[in-house]
Amino acid sequence: MADQVYDLIVIGAGPGGYVAAIRAAQLGFSVAVVEKRATLGGVCLNEGCIPSKALLDSSEYFALARDDFARHGIMIDPPLLDLEQMLKRKDDVVKRLTDGVAYLFKKHRIVHIPGVAKLGGARSDGLQTVPVTMPDSPAIPRVLLGKKVLLATGSQAMELPGIPFDGQLVVSAREALAFDQVPEQLLVVGAGYVGLELGSVWRRLGSQVTVVEAMTKPLPATDGQVTDVIIKALKKQGLTFMLEATVTRIAPENGRAVVTISSAEAVRELIFDKVLVATGRQPLTAGLGLPQIGVTQDDRGRIVVDANYQTTVTGIYALGDLIPGPMLAHKAMEEGVAFAERLAGQAAEVDYAYIPGVVYTWPEAAGVGKTEEQLREASTPYSVGRSNFLGNGRARCLGETEGFVKVLAHAQTGRLLGVHIVGARASELIGEAVTAMSFGGTAADLGLTIHAHPTLSEAIKEAALDVNKQAIHG
Repeated sequence: MADQVYDLIVIGAGPGGYVAAIRAAQLGFSVAVVEKRATLGGVCLNEGCIPSKALLDSSEYFALARDDFARHGIMIDPPLLDLEQMLKRKDDVVKRLTDGVAYLFKKHRIVHIPGVAKLGGARSDGLQTVPVTMPDSPAIPRVLLGKKVLLATGSQAMELPGIPFDGQLVVSAREALAFDQVPEQLLVVGAGYVGLELGSVWRRLGSQVTVVEAMTKPLPATDGQVTDVIIKALKKQGLTFMLEATVTRIAPENGRAVVTISSAEAVRELIFDKVLVATGRQPLTAGLGLPQIGVTQDDRGRIVVDANYQTTVTGIYALGDLIPGPMLAHKAMEEGVAFAERLAGQAAEVDYAYIPGVVYTWPEAAGVGKTEEQLREASTPYSVGRSNFLGNGRARCLGETEGFVKVLAHAQTGRLLGVHIVGARASELIGEAVTAMSFGGTAADLGLTIHAHPTLSEAIKEAALDVNKQAIHG
């Protein structure tokens, strides 16, 4: 009996990989997915986007009950934290979603193969070989045959130079999502969205949180005024920031970490219970065998691909965190769809100019398109409209008046160039801006759109109207 030949073999079942597999199966391809984890969904579902948001929501409820409910006439004296139950709920959310992906694989007849895959190269007949080390027989790899292979193995957290993760004192986001007790003193190295989100979680639950950042300002890719609001809010919540500072040494002592922090002003030694390193991520390509078959990578380890996501080797493709662009789950998902549709001969593309970014702190921040800083640097003529949530009726009712919506439009054409939101549920509000910009909308288009009252989304309409100084409530 001849070995089965798959139309597509996907290595990695994260957001990019599993979406590509499902869309390819919908288009009639036979698909096999190799995943080394026990569960599907990759970093995002298992130890990233989903569990972090579950803990962010749970910790927000706890902080509201402790600090804010009295303003609403709800008296709790005091709320009690059951961390074990909070983590159990987080794990349950993850399981339901990863089980959901497994169900979708069965629905679309996608073959799930647990194991560690690498590229074996093409045979003389052009078929790609993919040796897979199976958990139950590691000594004898199973060799899969496919017409095409998609690499979707994602990324991994970067270590500090000379300071490896130990899983106990020096940890990545994976471990920081599962502390069995609230650390009294937590150091977060890196003031990007991962560090600020997880720092927020543990601060709300009682940690004293210090954030060390090498740059002059956190969240460098975020609109400057938005960042100012976030950092001011986080400082008010109790986070301490040390900017233009670096961690040069971490030494364990009596179960705690003695950390040397260097800045232009001084070199300090501080003691922490846990150190979360969140300084960035890098493509996870080790063990795939890229050099052996000639797949080209750039100077940052990212795989070079063409418009169809094909690498420098015919029949081998890559997407998501493995290739240039923001390391975001929704970017990888869109690439998964576009890849599969292009493989089927359809016209499909990802509009990289309109990929939204979100920071799930409290308040949240979300943006799409250009920032004011980028427009000024490019000498692009633009107009600004702004609406503060302080004047929004729904925000007043919620007691969430911090923040604003900013609309940036071309000074001559009115076309939307960027929308930036900081405030309650900014992550949900940004979708309207992405839609409008994707269709080439203008500030006038947003301003003419009827929004229900009272809603937070009215702030988008008001900011759009303010571009032409027509705001009613501004």
